[in-house]
Amino acid sequence: MEKNGKTVMIRGYRSQHSRHRLPCKGGIRFSSEVDLQEVEALSALMTYKCAVVDVPFGGGKGGIMIDPKEWTEAELERITRRFTLELCQKNFIGPGVDVPAPDVGTGPREMGWIADTYRNFNPQDVNGAACVTGKALSLGGVRGRTEATGLGVYYGIREFLGFPEVQKQIKHHGNVADSTVIIQGFGNVGYWASKFFESNGAKIIGIVEHDVAAYNPNGLNIEQLSLWRKENGTFRGFPDAQIIDTPMSVLEAECDVLIPAALERQIGLRNAHRVRAKLIGEAANGPVTPGADEVLRKNGKIIVPDLLLNAGGVCVSYFEWAKNLSHLRFGRMNKRWDERSKGQLLALVEGNAGRPLSEVERRQLIHGAEEHELVYSGLEDTMIVACNETRQTALAKNIDYRTAAMANSINKIAASLAGSGSIFTHA
Repeated sequence: MEKNGKTVMIRGYRSQHSRHRLPCKGGIRFSSEVDLQEVEALSALMTYKCAVVDVPFGGGKGGIMIDPKEWTEAELERITRRFTLELCQKNFIGPGVDVPAPDVGTGPREMGWIADTYRNFNPQDVNGAACVTGKALSLGGVRGRTEATGLGVYYGIREFLGFPEVQKQIKHHGNVADSTVIIQGFGNVGYWASKFFESNGAKIIGIVEHDVAAYNPNGLNIEQLSLWRKENGTFRGFPDAQIIDTPMSVLEAECDVLIPAALERQIGLRNAHRVRAKLIGEAANGPVTPGADEVLRKNGKIIVPDLLLNAGGVCVSYFEWAKNLSHLRFGRMNKRWDERSKGQLLALVEGNAGRPLSEVERRQLIHGAEEHELVYSGLEDTMIVACNETRQTALAKNIDYRTAAMANSINKIAASLAGSGSIFTHA
């Protein structure tokens, strides 16, 4: 396309790692670092990630090699729509073929452009809204998608802290409440993970960004810290924290839980032996190198692998896809029925108890689930089941949790291929 009077060639990729289940699923990122090998590797990770949490998709990934900060909104729209057209022409997008989602440098805006382009070139597809997930609510998105990955991180770490063998190994009381937590990254995943840990009683003692870190051993106020950064563009000057100019050093501070939620390879052989956290939860993709993983485990640390822990996003994307295919908001058919049936039951209870409930009590007890509550419930159940399956395999085979999660994924994929009779044709 034309930019500053010159013709610019823009390179884009879409990889489908496995089609043992369709559609393929995976994000589209806008980054100058995108290349074919990265996209192929991330599409493989998506295959295993979907399998470990029983999301019935194959793995895919896409990327466009641009820095979105260097392009105007109008230019980004043209690039996104043209990329979508190429996907349409090559049959690499569609509700039953391949369903992209947001990733680095993209969000609901770009997903809206993709959905609109697909529908204009496929007007006969009544399920066209399901061609992409991560959309705005007005375009068929689902409530709870924004915070999904961070919430999944919370659910996953909560489950692992509850395992007796984990409590024994790291000498921890097993409760999220009063646990100390350090989080690297304050983007979507890091922010929401910190919010959910804080609201459930944990102390967020450190937030690490690329240039600076905020640290307070008595706990940070996440909302105040977020507001300060929005207004000032940095943590510097925040009054209720120690501001540290060597942010990577905070990853080595003493805490119960360390959550790398930023970039890959943040804990390597150079610093793994200095990490004092008892449990490391990989909210980012590949934040712990293989060598560091071995060092940490030898030092008695528990590592909750990225394959499992950051699957909340794809799980809720699955819910959005299902919502778009049903053309029906979750809870619309049953919310009022649930409230009426609960109200009738409460009337019987009040009659037997001889005491009427207050209006506040009645509203709390008969409340029918809203869409975001159903999404939260589905995500919680998904993470509980996947974490316990990983635990059972680890105990049965005497292996670490990363290997157990991967083994479960591969076994589920193999079972799907064998059961369909297509083991040699669709892998």
